[in-house]
Amino acid sequence: MSKVAIIGAGVSGLSMANYLEKNNIDYHLYERRTQNDLKGHGFILPKEGIEFLSNIINIDDLYERGSFLKKYIHYDQKGEIMSEKVLDDVFVVSRSALIEILAKGIPSEKISYQKTIGLEGFENGKAQIQIDENNIIDADIVVASDGSRSRIRRKIFQDEAMKAVLENEVVNIIENEELASQIESNFLKFHHEKGGLTFGVLKLSSTKILWYCQFDITKYFINEDYTADCIRQFMIDNFGDWNDLITSIIEGSSYENAHIWRVYELEKLNPFYHENVVFIGDSAHPLIPFTSQGVTSALKDSFTLTNLLKEGKNLEETFRKYEDERRPEIDIHINNGRILLNQFLLPLSEQPKNTLPISYK
Repeated sequence: MSKVAIIGAGVSGLSMANYLEKNNIDYHLYERRTQNDLKGHGFILPKEGIEFLSNIINIDDLYERGSFLKKYIHYDQKGEIMSEKVLDDVFVVSRSALIEILAKGIPSEKISYQKTIGLEGFENGKAQIQIDENNIIDADIVVASDGSRSRIRRKIFQDEAMKAVLENEVVNIIENEELASQIESNFLKFHHEKGGLTFGVLKLSSTKILWYCQFDITKYFINEDYTADCIRQFMIDNFGDWNDLITSIIEGSSYENAHIWRVYELEKLNPFYHENVVFIGDSAHPLIPFTSQGVTSALKDSFTLTNLLKEGKNLEETFRKYEDERRPEIDIHINNGRILLNQFLLPLSEQPKNTLPISYK
């Protein structure tokens, strides 16, 4: 079997490496960040995502590090319930926990950190990738999993157009046992009556809460040179008069590790492959956060691609089958995400009732 170079050790890259490891396919994983750089905060995993994860990890490790969500409860900003819905095996986990769990399955000699990889070109049926200034190696297959702003993708598809989505997020985790004890294991989401501003709360454990806000970038603004104090002030200014739970979370949080998520999407998806390079996860198809399908889609990409590589067909046929199988579902999630985004921008009185902030195919 050909040697595979995986670029990026986020959820999609680590998932791909785990599937290849389980199937004895030779690979090496390259990550530009340090091993202990686990920035980012959390993921929602629908039932299908858990099923795909169970193929490559000890699922009990996951269950010990996160929480199942019983219901989705939609509130207005003052805390009046607008609707609620029972959830079917939806799980929440911190990004750091999921990365650590996935990394357990990768032998240390098969992953290199602090390596920024560039694509130099193609020669003699191989992809040439630059690892260091003076180190270019040939790879039979390059799996690009280097995120929504993929450097590999932009090198190949130089005419692609990315646009800013009208929604950005602040995401954070607070460790506070007293506050966590006040919250059942539900997905709580508070929405401003005028639209375009929400606050979400998810209980990770008996002591930790994952929270996030979503805001319409045409109405609300955080400077690019934000600091922890700047983020805190933004939250106080825009959510300080919401209900008591939100006020307590905002005031009790540290903002040193708060993450601002600038959301972008491709105006038009590129092909999922080019010559020896194939794209998975956000590198292939950035999904806006309303879908809650980023992790599950990356897992399914990795599973599908691995099974096709096992068949041993030529790369053109393998990659074409991969795109043919995955593209229709991705198109559904992209469309659903845009629908949910448009609903988010509406005043609360105009929003459909009983809508889940999760895309299902």
